[in-house]
Amino acid sequence: MKQETCFERALFLSWYCSRGDCKFCYMSTQKDRIKDPKKAKRSKESILAEAIICKNLGWEIEFISGGYESFDFEEIIQLIKEINNITGQKQWINMGVLPEEKLIQLKPHIGGFCGAVECVNKEVHDKVCPSKSIEEIENTFKICTKHGIKKAMTIVIGIGETINDFPKLESFIKKHNIERITFYSLNPHKGTVFKESPTIDYYKEWIKLTRDSFPNLHIIAGAWHDKAEYFSELLKAGATNITKFPVIKYFNSKAAKEVEHQVELADKNFKGSLTKLPDIDWNKTTDNPKILEKIKGYIKQMSKP
Repeated sequence: MKQETCFERALFLSWYCSRGDCKFCYMSTQKDRIKDPKKAKRSKESILAEAIICKNLGWEIEFISGGYESFDFEEIIQLIKEINNITGQKQWINMGVLPEEKLIQLKPHIGGFCGAVECVNKEVHDKVCPSKSIEEIENTFKICTKHGIKKAMTIVIGIGETINDFPKLESFIKKHNIERITFYSLNPHKGTVFKESPTIDYYKEWIKLTRDSFPNLHIIAGAWHDKAEYFSELLKAGATNITKFPVIKYFNSKAAKEVEHQVELADKNFKGSLTKLPDIDWNKTTDNPKILEKIKGYIKQMSKP
């Protein structure tokens, strides 16, 4: 029987980052333009509408990300509860390092905590992510271990590391008992110092080595819409699921069809769809007219030829 794979979509609460100086990140080009974090957050209705769409299209939520300084903490907890209620499962969070008292409050409502490690080569990390120390993330992982909270991490390939750094990643995963890891291929943004993405051969080598070392690890691999042809190679190399593809904007596009084709080439069964809307009455997916309005806006966008 073929293995199943699915698309995982990060659910963003805002487009503001209080650190905002990771040299590869789009948010680093926007931080100086955002004077008030409270104005850089999405509406609650748009967030919940997206969660409903994910649920009905068969997409998993990779994690809930951002928003910590845009939303009050009680708002964050309430949003997480509502998203969990929609999806029927507790969601992971990726909101930067958090103090122990907040992690304790979040524990009953989350699947786990994801640390945005990005690079395990400390010299490269400190240069590329100067305000986001590995030590801070590791301290948060220790708190998670203390309180029985599961741990995940993200890694960006192509920001200055080399394949010789893999033993550092292997040790890091073992040290912190990481259960999920998301790999991203660098997607250079205008205004950042990076100009080129890594080759597929280099990118998939990281995933293959990780899978060989950790047969049971949940590995998520991302690629942008202009690199849809990467996905079969990433799945063959050992990725469990795929992510990063901007699916609402490119739903049923040539690129979306290519992603599904790539899953076929990898000999996987694809859960959900990036090309076909379900035959359901969207009016019955929520009793909230504001959320329904947002859903219909997304569906209209996804229905464009």
